[in-house]
Amino acid sequence: MRWLSAADTHVGNFRSRNEDAILASSSTGLWLVADGMGGHNAGDYASEAIAQSLSEVTMTDNLADCVDAVEDRLLEVNLHLREHAQTFPNGATVGSTVVVVIARGEVGVVLWAGDSRLYRLRNDSIELLTRDHNPIADLYEQGGISEKEMLEADTNVITRAVGGQRDLHLDVAAFDIETDDTLLLCSDGLYREIDPATMVSALGLPVDEAVSTLMSRCLAGAAKDNVSVVVTRAA
Repeated sequence: MRWLSAADTHVGNFRSRNEDAILASSSTGLWLVADGMGGHNAGDYASEAIAQSLSEVTMTDNLADCVDAVEDRLLEVNLHLREHAQTFPNGATVGSTVVVVIARGEVGVVLWAGDSRLYRLRNDSIELLTRDHNPIADLYEQGGISEKEMLEADTNVITRAVGGQRDLHLDVAAFDIETDDTLLLCSDGLYREIDPATMVSALGLPVDEAVSTLMSRCLAGAAKDNVSVVVTRAA
């Protein structure tokens, strides 16, 4: 399977600092979006630490080995960020959401913590392949609210993040890949402002045009948060 990828990140229209980080490596079959949190000199440090660390992972042809290596590296970054946070006064948080995709042949694996997302477009139909780690989604999983109530709810609170807790708990899921499948990794700064119909329309374009279209549509609106987009297509 050959991959065509494009990516972009932008500070948005409201914030003064970009705390997102991205990585798109078609040659190694590794893509990620990290959305930092913790404010000045914290969120951007956390997201960049994730992107830099994973860019240094040796990727092999064995999918299971790659997943283990990425997971181990994220656990190391989690520990590093926890230690780094101790240098800040008042117990400041130094953390970041992350969504990582690894692809080998007709199988992909997504690892994530927080509310950065992975979507898959197939035959003009878009599907969310991750589940946000926030109180609303947690409540739905426990049977406390309906799916309709979950979809209508909106929250910026997250319950998992790299650096957020002493023990990092990543969700890991495998998914199948078909030729012409298009994957979208993004921070909440995109999907909170772009509706699914716009996503489908944009993701039908060549990958570089898909990224520029999604970004321009988002920036034409409020764009209150940083915006990060990674698009990759199986060819």
